[in-house]
Amino acid sequence: MTEQIDRLLSIMARLRDPERGCEWDVAQNFATIAPYTIEEAYEVADAIARNDMDELRGELGDLLLQVVFHARMAEEAGQFAFDDVARAISDKMEARHPHLFRDSDAAKPSWEALKANERAHKGAESALDGIARALPALMRAEKLQRRAAGDGFDWPDREGPAAKLHEEISELSEASSDKQLEEAGDLLFAAVNLVRAYGISAEEALRAANDKFERRYRTMEGLAAGSFGKLSLNQQEELWQQVKRGEGA
Repeated sequence: MTEQIDRLLSIMARLRDPERGCEWDVAQNFATIAPYTIEEAYEVADAIARNDMDELRGELGDLLLQVVFHARMAEEAGQFAFDDVARAISDKMEARHPHLFRDSDAAKPSWEALKANERAHKGAESALDGIARALPALMRAEKLQRRAAGDGFDWPDREGPAAKLHEEISELSEASSDKQLEEAGDLLFAAVNLVRAYGISAEEALRAANDKFERRYRTMEGLAAGSFGKLSLNQQEELWQQVKRGEGA
């Protein structure tokens, strides 16, 4: 394993060589590589969702390359190297599992308490510090709400977020054009809050809904034999209901 890691690190060093490397790789920086890192993480998740282990192996390699790429650029700038990255995450995992790595008699600590303590050591000034802005908006909304709930700022039951959702629907319908974006955001944020009250991940729920819609739409297209776009809305609706009945919905 160490041999292959060393091989990958050597390949990246060669690619980034200012005189003998790859022109494209040499020209990159943290900001230009970041979108590829995000894309590779999603491709890993997609391979897992499809249960394609061959694809997963390749996608994990692509994601590892992103880590090596960032670490190499940081090393060139004299900031840190790949070993420092590996050491930092190893230290973190051992610190988060003291009952496994330090004291077998220690009580299992609260994961959230440990992470809160880490944020405090980093100088966090708010419970919301450390929630990445680059997260998908739905996922970030859920994380913001969970952090706030950790401080007690949360509805005591499901009725509260349900009523808030209806309120936001009304406000969006009544909003002027210059306020519609803000009100639409409030509506989506409230929807995440309600779903969270049921103990359901909003991201997972919407992903499942996307998959269901895509599956049903493709089935309608198949039933229409390539002429779905030429059907009237009523005819399309009839097909939609037919597909739903076929699924037992």
